Amino acid sequence: MSAKRTPAEVLAESRRRDSQLKRTKVLSVLDAMMGRGEPVTFAAVAKTARVSNWLVYAEGVREHIQAARDKQATQNQRGRSSSTPSTAALKTDLELARQEISSVRIERDKLRSVLQRQLGQQLDQVATGDMVARINELTQQNEQLLVERDALKRENAELETKLTEAEEDLGAARTSLRRMIRAENIPPQ
Repeated sequence: MSAKRTPAEVLAESRRRDSQLKRTKVLSVLDAMMGRGEPVTFAAVAKTARVSNWLVYAEGVREHIQAARDKQATQNQRGRSSSTPSTAALKTDLELARQEISSVRIERDKLRSVLQRQLGQQLDQVATGDMVARINELTQQNEQLLVERDALKRENAELETKLTEAEEDLGAARTSLRRMIRAENIPPQ
């Protein structure tokens, strides 16, 4: 049989196991981050492993994280130095970009011209349609006015005829009235 342990010994053993599990978890997260190419920082490792910031700075863990950071830094420096373009390459790229910009400007101007023509045609068609409708409307109004004018001319001619007849009747009535007045004013003989 084993000897009975005190509660302090049980607690110490439990803390050692918990600490060992957390350290193992931090190292596995560190390996995974390196494998994925993620940038390694103390805070990122602590957050991903869900441990305290104190643990990632603890002795035995800090060295691994620092080594991973140093490795990433040297890889980034090698990658940057080998990918720096030369001055000639930059000049060539600049010239190619200028040529492409020039061709894009020419294409833009052509498209703008085509668009202006199409919009002009559309406006002409709309204006033509509106004008045709307005011309038809004005033609109908003109025909109505001509019919009304002819009717008014006929009515005017009839009224002038009646006026002439009325003036003749009035002249005859005046003449007849004068004769009657004279006949009345002449003493009988």
